[in-house]
Amino acid sequence: MKGLVLAASLVLSSTALLAADSAQGILGEATSVFSEIMATPDKGIPQDLLEKAQCVMIVPGLKKAAFVVGGEYGRGFVTCRNHSGRGWGPPAAVRMEGGSLGFQIGGSSTDLVMLVMDQRGMNKLLDDKFTLGADATVAAGPVGRTANANTDVTMSAEILAWSRAKGLFAGIAIKGGTVRNDLDLNADLYGHKMTNKEIIMGDMTPPASAQALLSALDRSSMRKEGEADRGKDKQ
Repeated sequence: MKGLVLAASLVLSSTALLAADSAQGILGEATSVFSEIMATPDKGIPQDLLEKAQCVMIVPGLKKAAFVVGGEYGRGFVTCRNHSGRGWGPPAAVRMEGGSLGFQIGGSSTDLVMLVMDQRGMNKLLDDKFTLGADATVAAGPVGRTANANTDVTMSAEILAWSRAKGLFAGIAIKGGTVRNDLDLNADLYGHKMTNKEIIMGDMTPPASAQALLSALDRSSMRKEGEADRGKDKQ
């Protein structure tokens, strides 16, 4: 009897782990991370930055990885503005590894959120891989929905980054982390392997499993009439 109980427990544990590593599982975690962060306005991401952002990348549960020397490992998703410039397009999977986040705010697992602020930064997402801080400039983002984001650092950076660990949310400097296409997660989500460029630049309908994340982003970052055209002009 005890053997059957143990076997059942192992099966349930394995199923939970597989679900957490599935595209749907990671999308669910990303949605929770973003919603929880934005539910605390005094500690969230500034509203004006969200409205200006071209893309949002969320890597929930980034962990220190022994097999990545001196670095971390995590999987997540990035979504960019759709062709109208107001809503969000289908998510593309990313894998982040290496580099040094420092985990300045403590903890062995950190949720990472990045805003891609301009077309130059977005172009990096279309490559098979790019290195944060080398191929794209990254700065620690300011905290607070009404925080002043008009500093030289935030105005010039292609990507702004924040991390959350042990309940503490703060801007974070990232050096050397590599962001790659995660073809396996894309295949899990769309039924066949696709590059992030094919997803971001294509004319695809976002899958049903992505709607919760896209709705959460819409609620916090909807551009006003005319802002989409101004964003295109800057590109």
